[in-house]
Amino acid sequence: MRNMVDIDVVLDEKYVEPKVTIQTKEKNEQVENIIYAIENASGNDFPAIPAHSDEERIEILSQRDIVRAYTQGRKVIVQTETGKYTVRRTLSGLEEDLNPKRFLRISQSEIVNLNKVKCFDINIVGTIGIEFDNGGKSWASRSRVKAIKALLSE
Repeated sequence: MRNMVDIDVVLDEKYVEPKVTIQTKEKNEQVENIIYAIENASGNDFPAIPAHSDEERIEILSQRDIVRAYTQGRKVIVQTETGKYTVRRTLSGLEEDLNPKRFLRISQSEIVNLNKVKCFDINIVGTIGIEFDNGGKSWASRSRVKAIKALLSE
């Protein structure tokens, strides 16, 4: 098995900002590491998210580790591959700090990390089911279906 990465650089005047496309058979740890390295090298300034794992302990979550954020009752929950955390802010406030190229609001009460989505199931009825890499599932609200379809067709 090759551990080398085949890299092509295409110079094209239509791109003002660099655009990176990763072509691979499957999403694995190597792909995640490449994404992480590119994000770090690009100098993005999207902050880590402080979150409470319990009442006394605050953990700093990297945005790349977040699968989704949602409201449950009056709390905002951030879910990662390893657990669930509470955030002491509104979902809209959290959305302001999240990278808009990585995160998508799918309903009034939920934001998902597009890099953690395995597939979108566009139902004939007009709803969109979302399956995550970790096996979790969610649904987009009807009011967000048009925006999601537009994003997927880009």
